[in-house]
Amino acid sequence: MIALSSIDHFLEKAVAGERLSADEGLQLLSSHDLTALGRAADEVTRRLHPEPYRTYNIDRNINYTNICTAVCDFCAFYRSPKSAEGYVLDREVLLAKIQETVDMGGEQILLQGGLHPEFKITWYEEMLQDIKQHFPQVNIHGFSPPEIYHFGKVSKLSLHEVLSRLKSAGLGSMPGGGGEILVDRVRKEITRGKVLTDDWLNVHRVWHELGGRSTATMMFGHVETLAERIEHLERLRQLQDETGGFTAFICWTFQPEHTDMADIPPTGAFEYLKTNAVARLVLDNFTNLQSSWVTQGQKIGQMGLLYGANDMGSLMLEENVVSEAGTVHHLTLEQIRQSISDLGFEPRQRNVFYDLIEEPVESLHPQSRHNQHPLSVVSPE
Repeated sequence: MIALSSIDHFLEKAVAGERLSADEGLQLLSSHDLTALGRAADEVTRRLHPEPYRTYNIDRNINYTNICTAVCDFCAFYRSPKSAEGYVLDREVLLAKIQETVDMGGEQILLQGGLHPEFKITWYEEMLQDIKQHFPQVNIHGFSPPEIYHFGKVSKLSLHEVLSRLKSAGLGSMPGGGGEILVDRVRKEITRGKVLTDDWLNVHRVWHELGGRSTATMMFGHVETLAERIEHLERLRQLQDETGGFTAFICWTFQPEHTDMADIPPTGAFEYLKTNAVARLVLDNFTNLQSSWVTQGQKIGQMGLLYGANDMGSLMLEENVVSEAGTVHHLTLEQIRQSISDLGFEPRQRNVFYDLIEEPVESLHPQSRHNQHPLSVVSPE
């Protein structure tokens, strides 16, 4: 065990804005001094965000299909191409979901699905064009790196061409889904038929080179070591140094229920808050960190704002992936805003680029979050 006093120098270094090495980050992650880690992470957050507000977003996670050729032991959502439970959303249903989001003050959708074996790039272009034709004001935060890489394989196109065509069709930004842990040992152990680390990162690299912005994620608390969590953060930090294209980092804990990895004990709040805090200290070139109330619940999600996060995440009018794994936390817009204001901050709505929306929606009916279509999951932004 790391002695409490032995991490003080590293914490002071991070608070002062100096870069931590991978070994120093690992020593912090190996520490159990949650209070010291949280205090330092909060000091870094307040240095980067001295403003009197903390932010949130309103969007909807629309999963256009659950059919997937990859086999991920941690996923309770996907269905094989031959499964009777596989679906592809009718275009009318997809557009109706977006209309509901707009009616509730949302300006963005998170559009993700499985790795469908048959759809070529033109199918995705037509979907984007239909959405933008009906909702030109809505940002499409869409298609995780594994999907983008898969589109290229199915259509026999380069990443540059795939991303250029999707951008021209209306793709506005890209989520960081499918990141899990960016270490090939881990990825090969928990998934088959899915993009490995270098190619996951390269999808972001090419998107950034085209002027696009994206988010970065980490799902932890399964088969990875602490050193591999730090390696994940290091790889993200290196790419951010290169491109500057990431808007935010979001981490969440693996939800084992109903998955092929259900024997792994759930990771608790202590480890979540510690990892979030260390991420804030290590990712010195990321402006924003988002809390994960979806996997942790309201109170721990709120505490995340004191452990390195400056954003409460999304109201998420629909979520299907995490909920399939048995974790279902529901918050109304009023609860999200109250969680922020109870900490002494002003709650402000933002978009995916972290621009403030000048006239934030003041309230939603408390039951609005529960009256959505049943086909929903989460893979946070």
